[in-house]
Amino acid sequence: MKASMSDFDLYMNDYQTAWRSEYLANQEEGSQLQKKHSWVLPRELWEEGLWSGIRNGHNSLPAYLIKEKVQKHDGVHNLKSSWMQCANLYFPFREDREILASFLQKYISPLIKTIDKVELEWAEDSPMLSPTALLGEPQGQRGKNQTSPDIAFIVNDGKGIVLTENKFTEHSFYTCSGYKKAYGNPDSQRCLELDKLYGDTTNRCYMFQWAKGKRTNRNYWNYLKLTEKGIATLKSCPAATAGYQLFRQQALAEALAQKGPYELVVSCVAYDARNITLVECLKNTGIDNFTTGWGSLFEGKVSFTTFTHQQWVQWVRENDYNNRHTDWLTYVHRRYGF
Repeated sequence: MKASMSDFDLYMNDYQTAWRSEYLANQEEGSQLQKKHSWVLPRELWEEGLWSGIRNGHNSLPAYLIKEKVQKHDGVHNLKSSWMQCANLYFPFREDREILASFLQKYISPLIKTIDKVELEWAEDSPMLSPTALLGEPQGQRGKNQTSPDIAFIVNDGKGIVLTENKFTEHSFYTCSGYKKAYGNPDSQRCLELDKLYGDTTNRCYMFQWAKGKRTNRNYWNYLKLTEKGIATLKSCPAATAGYQLFRQQALAEALAQKGPYELVVSCVAYDARNITLVECLKNTGIDNFTTGWGSLFEGKVSFTTFTHQQWVQWVRENDYNNRHTDWLTYVHRRYGF
């Protein structure tokens, strides 16, 4: 199963189908969005997509979801699920945090010394620092109806945090809900006129106007200030057509940096190096490569960075001196081609 593809998503359809055929007993096609696919499991068998080391036992992911009241993504039975991939790649290292800390120190920030916690669908415990309180989002829960980073690394004795969006085969960071006419925006063209929008976000960003109806007032822009380079680079609102998740995470990170207990706050993306479509998804917004372009858009206390899943797996491969992770390395190689 060697990688030679023009479309990473289509390639991974075949890759996951082949992996399933070789390693899973059940071959029944599951359904997602009312369509059956060979790379989708029957919904009740979603745990077969997990690495065996986190299916049960003391580091059980299903038990963690119940204990922490985390809502797993709806598509976890899809073998291409980035949520499941995130769990398979990073959740196992909740108990071997030293190797993870050394990786983050190199690829995220030299200020990172230790990792205290690794949390999926993270949210602050304090109601005053919830997405509802900070961003004006509806009352949700971890993993549902609120901005919850796929994975968060709590570092330096709780004095730092790395909020991380995890991507696999996705084509973008999705379209802003406020840009869509289906949500009531009477003039989505204003989202594409950055100079007018940025000069009057309260009146021109539809997110601020949802409070007049049944939705809450999403005040993401209150925390974000564009740099001169950002103003010169952007052709539209950075959230409008393909950067919604990045925008929300940036706003949450900046809000936490301003109002939270953290000395270090990082907004981060972990992605697959083979997914060129994702890397280039913000071209129409004015950013040719999100990994190098997004971080220069905003002023503030937050830094933005990225790393690839390939870099992480290679780090473990090179630093697993006690051969603790041999089984995991074999699994992620077979499962994802890392």
